[in-house]
Amino acid sequence: MSTFASFLTPSKRVPAGLSNIGRWVIGGMLLLLDVSWGAGPSFAEVSIEVFYAPEDLPGERLVHLYNQATHSIYVAMYSLTFPPAVEALVLAKKRGVDVRVLTDRERADDPKQRMALDTLRLAGIPVRINQHDALMHLKQVVVDEDVNTSGSMNMTTSGHRYNDERLDVITDRATTLRAKQKFLSMWNDHSRFHPWEHTP
Repeated sequence: MSTFASFLTPSKRVPAGLSNIGRWVIGGMLLLLDVSWGAGPSFAEVSIEVFYAPEDLPGERLVHLYNQATHSIYVAMYSLTFPPAVEALVLAKKRGVDVRVLTDRERADDPKQRMALDTLRLAGIPVRINQHDALMHLKQVVVDEDVNTSGSMNMTTSGHRYNDERLDVITDRATTLRAKQKFLSMWNDHSRFHPWEHTP
């Protein structure tokens, strides 16, 4: 049944002994379930993995995601200096994956961050930094069309091994599309984000 009107008549899905009001209430609930289940992926297609630092070493999960990427990796990260992750991004670029990075202007002045950005740029990975006065404080990664990550963890050794941090790995096409759209809207906003260039 796909319309509310269909629930106003006797149905095997609604108990026969109910009043009209009771039938409408239960019918409406069933309709909502039909709509929510029919419009999106099934529960089996959505998963959220939660990793805590330091005990779960969440940086390893990020590296694994980069190594498995086949089409695109869009990184919006306040701080990114974790060597295995930088290396995995470079290797993904060499495989033909579309790798892009957004990061924060102030963090780009940190020597470790500058070294990581130089490594990415030399590998042909474009990097953009914010021009606005506020922070680019996201910790988000979008991998292909189905997986996105969020949480408190920066892509750093401290975020991976020492700090109290959280990384959520979300396998869900709908939320991944939303995260991808957000990344691309920032990437294409040339008034707020400019290409990063190394300055001595």
